Amino acid sequence: MTREELLARLMAQAVSEGGELVTLRAIVEETSEMTADRVLQRLGLSDSGAQDDLDELRELLRAWRDAKASAWKAFVDWAVRGALALLLIGIAVRLGVGELLQ
Repeated sequence: MTREELLARLMAQAVSEGGELVTLRAIVEETSEMTADRVLQRLGLSDSGAQDDLDELRELLRAWRDAKASAWKAFVDWAVRGALALLLIGIAVRLGVGELLQ
């Protein structure tokens, strides 16, 4: 029996029984599963390789985040080194180290 047939039977049962809670919950559950299947089909994720595709996308996203964090860290490291180098050059000029070397 397909899900559509099961849903039709549950709907008929709910109508004939006056909508008992168990029947209504079963209708909601079946409808939810059917809707989820339709969404996966529309997204192209209903085939057997969909889980592998999602895993690969998660890996790519994780790699992108790691690369972004590493690039930001490298930029900050170089900025701090540059600032320290400028500070040392300023101290050397202030102390007249250039004159001592001549």
